Amino acid sequence: MRARQPLTAIVISLIALLLLQPLHAQEKLPYKNPKLSSSERARDLISRMTLEEKVGQLLCPMGWEMYERKGNDVTYSAKYKALIDSQHVGMFWAVFRADPWTKKTLANGLTPELAAKAANALQQYAMEKTRLGIPVFIAEEAPHGHMAIGTTVFPVGIGLASTWNTSLQEQVFQAIAKEVRLQGAHIGYGPVLDLSREPRWSRVEETYGEDPVLSGAMGAASARGAGGGNLKNPFSTITTIKHFIAYGIPEGGHNGNSSIVGPRELQESFLPPFKATVDAGALSIMTAYNSIDGIPCTGNGYLLNDVLRGAWKFNGFVVSDLFSIDGLMGSHRVARSIREAGTMALKAGVDADLGARPFSELPLAVKEGTIKVGVIDTAVFRILRLKFEMGLFEHPYVDPAQAKTGVRTAAHITLARTAARESVVLLENKQGTLPLSKNIKRIAVIGPNADTYYNQLGDYTAPQDRSNISTVLDGARAKLPHAEVLYVKGTAIRDTTQTAIPDAVEAARNSDVAIVVVGGSSARDFKTEYIETGAATASGESVSDMESGEGFDRSTLDLMGNQLELLKAVKATGKPLIVVYIQGRPLNMNWAAENADALLTAWYPGQEGGNAIADVIFGDYNPAGRLPISVPRSVGQLPVYYNKKIPRGHDYVEGPATPLYAFGYGKSFSSFVYSDLKIEPADKGFTISFAVKNTSTINGEEVVQLYLRHNVASTVQPIKQLKQFRRLQVKAGETVQVNLRLSDYDLSVINPEMKRMVEAGTIDIMIGASSEDIRLKEAITIRDTASLPLYR
Repeated sequence: MRARQPLTAIVISLIALLLLQPLHAQEKLPYKNPKLSSSERARDLISRMTLEEKVGQLLCPMGWEMYERKGNDVTYSAKYKALIDSQHVGMFWAVFRADPWTKKTLANGLTPELAAKAANALQQYAMEKTRLGIPVFIAEEAPHGHMAIGTTVFPVGIGLASTWNTSLQEQVFQAIAKEVRLQGAHIGYGPVLDLSREPRWSRVEETYGEDPVLSGAMGAASARGAGGGNLKNPFSTITTIKHFIAYGIPEGGHNGNSSIVGPRELQESFLPPFKATVDAGALSIMTAYNSIDGIPCTGNGYLLNDVLRGAWKFNGFVVSDLFSIDGLMGSHRVARSIREAGTMALKAGVDADLGARPFSELPLAVKEGTIKVGVIDTAVFRILRLKFEMGLFEHPYVDPAQAKTGVRTAAHITLARTAARESVVLLENKQGTLPLSKNIKRIAVIGPNADTYYNQLGDYTAPQDRSNISTVLDGARAKLPHAEVLYVKGTAIRDTTQTAIPDAVEAARNSDVAIVVVGGSSARDFKTEYIETGAATASGESVSDMESGEGFDRSTLDLMGNQLELLKAVKATGKPLIVVYIQGRPLNMNWAAENADALLTAWYPGQEGGNAIADVIFGDYNPAGRLPISVPRSVGQLPVYYNKKIPRGHDYVEGPATPLYAFGYGKSFSSFVYSDLKIEPADKGFTISFAVKNTSTINGEEVVQLYLRHNVASTVQPIKQLKQFRRLQVKAGETVQVNLRLSDYDLSVINPEMKRMVEAGTIDIMIGASSEDIRLKEAITIRDTASLPLYR
């Protein structure tokens, strides 16, 4: 006979059995009830979790090794199973990423259909093979398109900013979000809201330029396009904005170096773009690698707790940049160990550890008494609430068939072409050189960026099938099917051993006109070395084209290699010279500005860039792109951003202090006249109206810009500051009435006591076509001083 078990043993066995049951056997648990609020469900789930399970939700390791592909079948990898089983990981980064760093290629990476299958396999294991059945978050790089194979590649951030078109920006990020979600991911890293006031810095291309108002407007449009924080929309993503904060002004232009910025300038310029984008629905913020006044941004409790969550009421979660928590020990040396770095970051308000090393030691920190479980619970709640809000517990899977047909659709490709066309900035057009006639018999297309298709795309781009990318050469051939189009590369971006300048000269001599495409490249290749964060390192072992992109900081802004020699040689033929800069930062354009018959920049225009540039050159599109960043004459001028504090700098011994091309500048094939400025008081501000007439015979677009300047204020103010802008379509001969509004916040300053005030006095209102091309001006008078909350 079997001996009876004691009652206590039976109870313990039943409890253990219940805990080990798969999720489907626990349907009545409150966190499984979709009728409860997301907050209620998250709190109930947290109450059932072990400390190790809680910490697992805060870990975000790299994800491209989490699947195994065998032909058209994809399943989870042994490494994924081990991470879920041992560390209960709740979030993965870059599962679908493909590039030389991840060693995922067109051959072994994931198509959109396979990506969806991979996501389903990861979710199935997490949902069905774990004690609590918590779905995983998948976070993906998506600053100008999802960084995965088979997706749509839009212009980089600095190009999108050149459109000055927030409506278009919304459409672009709506498309990106849909492609991310169709493949089974949930979080999109981007937009990048760092103000770029240091063009030597390697990541200028990712940003929206030097101005807080333009950056904030584009960032907010990105968040709205990605769903505006409404996670119940099946194609909404969690928008992760980065990098918090002042990352784009590193000392010496060195990526990740400390940033010198005061608390007032932080409030006036660097925080507003993030605030605008949070208000538009961004639910995740990434910390920055840099420090400010001795405090690393990944450990800055004032910024993350007091400002972000206290003053702004941000209700999303904060994620570290990759290994930036580790950097509290290794880079900044404010922590003695990885564990101390983890507790420091968590207390400062970081919720998720991208890289997953310091936070993995949080259970030991709890046992040592250096961190309380309640602090961990708070971070876990912020992440789990969004998983419930997104409906992942009920709908964790996606349809691979929809991913196959819904990613890189014809509509998205058309949108990419529209964005690329609107991003092209026409800088010079002497004697009306452009548009070119399509009756040209012979044309030379020359240069390192004329047909190097990866150089069109920018950083954070996956491997591409050549047929999906249009280069300038492709665009020219499509426009001129009956002409002879001669192509010579001429030289490389950096490598001076790759030269065919005599061949380029011969092609130009034998042509009616020469298009020379120069600039830079962020195209990563297998020759480039990478550190563990994915940033590239400059190496003397091989010469790639890369001179921009994360990790490629510059000491000059000159064209590299033999590019200037190429330009001069082609110019010497006497043939009309059209120069196109494809670039990730404002490179030196002095020679081209003086000698080219026409000069354009398209930044990195994305997969449809070549067609878009050809649309402009051959007159099928009238350009209206405007510079979101000043183009300096020399690095000796830096910084040269337009809204520096007064007084205006005097000229140098060697030359002007002004930039070569100012913020907001750009030409058109049309001409516009501004008139009839009227300014009227309105509730808590002013309304401004004026007329814009297209005086040409060509339909066009104009970007009207409103700047203001305080004549006297309690603190030193900018020379001028953009406050409103509008991109208008104006037909030939048509007059369009423009109405703008200035709010009390637009008119305010932050006084010596760090209080926001609308101060009595006069303010100059300036309307123009760029920061240096002011067409209308009138002063307004503020009669009474008023106090405002620091944040709107």
